Amino acid sequence: MDNCTQTDTDRRFMKQALKQAEKALALGEVPVGAVMVLDGKVIARGYNRRNTDRTTLAHAEISCIRKACRRVGDWRLEGCTLYCTLEPCQMCAGALVQSRIDRVVIGTASPKSGCSGTLLNILQNEDFNHQAQVTIGVLQEECVDVLHRFFKALRARNKEEKRLRREAAMQPISAETENGSD
Repeated sequence: MDNCTQTDTDRRFMKQALKQAEKALALGEVPVGAVMVLDGKVIARGYNRRNTDRTTLAHAEISCIRKACRRVGDWRLEGCTLYCTLEPCQMCAGALVQSRIDRVVIGTASPKSGCSGTLLNILQNEDFNHQAQVTIGVLQEECVDVLHRFFKALRARNKEEKRLRREAAMQPISAETENGSD
């Protein structure tokens, strides 16, 4: 694993992944974005849509892999680089290995689910028939910022909902409700 050897190319494509993360943020999703690059060109984009699509499988990386496979006409994505704002989970890391992606560039680590070196390192496990080169920490501050904005807003929203529930529970019961005529 290469900890943050940032190139101009890596920063340019990570900025595009961040744009995808902003799309997820606008939907109220955990803001993770991804882009797939082949021969210096973006061939696929994806962002989290788990709540929107109501499926565990709607991770940014999975969406991006699916679109890239359609674009190249094969399940093998040899020669491709995936840029992702957050370290892939076990499902996504497994899909990256299975699709034979050459390189994965990550914005920031995921201490609770990261499987590209944080909790596990699925992408570089020598027991598998394929390993990917991993670079982590590209535009890390920007990638962390979008996540912090989401979770700050989520905490505020949850706090407000809790306050409203408490207030509703404290409301006196009206005479009509007590008599069962509601």
